[in-house]
Amino acid sequence: MTENGERVMPTPAADRRTTMRAIVRDRYGSPDVLRLEEIGRPEAGDDEVLVRVRAAAVNSADGKLMRGEPSLVRAMGYGLFRPKHRILGRDFAGRVEAVGRNVKRFRPGDEVFGETAGTFAEYVSVREGALGPKPENLTFEQAAAVPLAGSTALQGLRDRGGVRPGQRVLVNGASGGVGTFAVQIAKALGAEVTGVCSARNADRVRALGADRVVDYAAEDFTRSGRRYDLVLDVVGSRSLRDLRSVLDPGGTLVLCSGEGGRRIGPMGRVVGALALSPFVGHGLRPLAAKTTAESLAALKELAESGKVVPAVDRTYPLSEVPEAMRYLEEEHARAKVVITV
Repeated sequence: MTENGERVMPTPAADRRTTMRAIVRDRYGSPDVLRLEEIGRPEAGDDEVLVRVRAAAVNSADGKLMRGEPSLVRAMGYGLFRPKHRILGRDFAGRVEAVGRNVKRFRPGDEVFGETAGTFAEYVSVREGALGPKPENLTFEQAAAVPLAGSTALQGLRDRGGVRPGQRVLVNGASGGVGTFAVQIAKALGAEVTGVCSARNADRVRALGADRVVDYAAEDFTRSGRRYDLVLDVVGSRSLRDLRSVLDPGGTLVLCSGEGGRRIGPMGRVVGALALSPFVGHGLRPLAAKTTAESLAALKELAESGKVVPAVDRTYPLSEVPEAMRYLEEEHARAKVVITV
């Protein structure tokens, strides 16, 4: 107690262990290359925060990095013949264990969420700017699902798409990790939303707030005659021509993903969109989303207001990350797959 009679909460005792459990790999390949191992625990640098991870989300990008595809990724600093970064994972939520001397916004014991490399582990060291206070109404599992997918949807719709109230928005891939956030964020921004997904996911997408749901197996949305102010493409399997065909004059196409060969992946699609955009009446805008303190703060506000509720498909313990990766790749997971630590 202080002199004024106020109760002082004790600072959580630091974990003195110098090692941690993590999922590691030493070569590219299938989920079989992943294994649970005891390795050295990271420390917080001067501008970093050491977080004890409680949950981490699995993203499709983790599967690509696991396999080292496309080959262009290997040449971009990830390791040509073997991975330079042994631990996969990017999204996380947890509690602050320690802070660097230059860190001002956080203290030990704070509940946080954010994005950094190597989150399939018990601890991770994070730049202060890539971290935010966890939404108070979300579990650690829900919060871990938010950073990368939520920031991608938010920046695609708000920043690149410039969505305004009353506009018509189509989300192609509405039941996936990014898509489930995009439907809810578009509604929060005042848009009329159409979600494209499979029949088995239609009810989920409606429950998230979509005004109309299209089963892509039963109906080709590019031939329906409907037009949209914005198309957010999360799937990447339709051509630029097809996607442009459903845009109103002056409409915008935001590309969040893209298929491609094993060498350059979606880069050809990105270059094609940038080259074509000046010559057509539509804005063709590839998206390279980045999780920031601002995007995390905006997502926290949306979550705490009830406008965005993370959709979690399945959870797996840390030791079962290989099984989680197989499920994501083979079963076309609905919404987010989360690892509990």
